[in-house]
Amino acid sequence: MSAREVVLGIGGGIAAYKSCELLRRLQDAGFGVTVIPTPSSLHFVGKATWEALSGRAVTTTVWERVDEVRHVHLAKVSEFNIIAPATADLIARIAHGRADDLLTNTLLASKAPTLIVPAMHPTMWANKATQSNVSLLRDRGYVVMEPDHGRLTGSDIGVGRFPETSRIVATFKEMTDKANDLSGIKVLVTAGGTREMIDPIRFIGNNSSGRQGFAIAKAAMRRGAEVTLVLANSILPDLPGITTVRVTSADQMFAEVHSRFALCDVIAMSAAVADARPAQYSDSKIKKGSLSSIELTANKDIIATVAKDKKNQVVIAFAAETNLDIEEGERKLLAKSADILFLNDVSGSEIFGSDETQGVILTSQVSQSIERVMVDRISKDTLADLLLDQALNKLG
Repeated sequence: MSAREVVLGIGGGIAAYKSCELLRRLQDAGFGVTVIPTPSSLHFVGKATWEALSGRAVTTTVWERVDEVRHVHLAKVSEFNIIAPATADLIARIAHGRADDLLTNTLLASKAPTLIVPAMHPTMWANKATQSNVSLLRDRGYVVMEPDHGRLTGSDIGVGRFPETSRIVATFKEMTDKANDLSGIKVLVTAGGTREMIDPIRFIGNNSSGRQGFAIAKAAMRRGAEVTLVLANSILPDLPGITTVRVTSADQMFAEVHSRFALCDVIAMSAAVADARPAQYSDSKIKKGSLSSIELTANKDIIATVAKDKKNQVVIAFAAETNLDIEEGERKLLAKSADILFLNDVSGSEIFGSDETQGVILTSQVSQSIERVMVDRISKDTLADLLLDQALNKLG
C-alpha cells in the first residue's frame, strides 16, 4: 500500500466515466487509489477499466474476497474517501447509515475525512429530501461539493452537473492540507463530569457525558495533533492514537492538567468540573438520618489556575449556563484568561448526552475586543472543528 491511500467510490450515474480522469489525477498527486464501484455503476464503467487504471483488484460486494474482511481493511488503511459521482440514492444511503454494498459498508467502518461529489438531474438535486440528506452529511463533517451548472444527460441544463476534475482536485487538496494542519501540535483535552465523593456510595456530580471533549480529541487527532484526553467518569471508550487518562474528582483532574499544561500547545477544557466538594469525606456510608446537611469547600478553578502561567498556549474554555447570557460569558472569558470560550444554554438538559449543541463562540481579539459567533444547532463533531480552526488561527 502507498503511504497516502484513498478510497474512490463510484456511484451509479452516467458521470462515472469522468472519474477515470479523477483517478489519474489522484495518482499524479502521489496517492494510491482503491476503487470501489457500486454494483449499478458497473453499467457505465466496467470493473476491468477500474482495475486497469488503478492497478488494483476491484470488488463491489462484501461477499468477494471475504477472507480479507475487505470493508474493514480498506477503512483502516485509507487516509481519505472520495465519492464521485454521488447519486441522490447513494447520498441518501450514506446519510441514513445504510450498508447495502462494499462501498457503504466501508464508509460506515471508516473514520477518514470524506469528500462527496454529487451529480444528478437538477430537479433531484433541488429536491428537499436530497437537500436534507446533504445538510445532514455536512453536519456530520462530510465535505459535500456543490455540483456545477451546465448541460446534463439529454437537453436539460441546470445545477447538478459533475464538477470539473480540476475543481474536485482543488477541493480535495484543501481537505488534505486541513487534515494535517495540526501536525506537530500537542492538544490537551478534558471531558466528562467530575464526582466529589461524600461517602463510598454517594457523590456530588453532574450530567456531562464527555461527548464534546471526546469530539474535540477525535478531531484534533484526525488533523494530525498529538492528543491527550483527561476523561472523568465517562462510558466513552479509549480511542487508538489518543492518550486517555481517566480521573474521578476535580483534584485528580487538576493534577493531571497541571502536570501536562506546560507541554501542550492547545488546551480545550470541556469537562464539567464540580465547583465544590464535601469538606469532609466519610469512610463509611452516612446513615440517612445523619445526612441532613453537607458542608462544602470550593474546588480550584482549573482553567483559570493553569492559564495564569500560559506562555504561547491557546486556551479554550466552556461555560454551560441555563440561559445564554453573553455578557456573563465574556466575563468568564476574561476571568479565566482564556482565548476562546464556548457558551451554551443547557436548560432542560437538551445538550448533556446529546450529539448536538448550540450557543456562541467568544474569541478574544488583539484589539481587546471580543468577537461573537452565534452557533445554531450543529453536531458536536462540527463544533470541535470550528473551535480547533479558531485555535489554529490563534497559533498563527
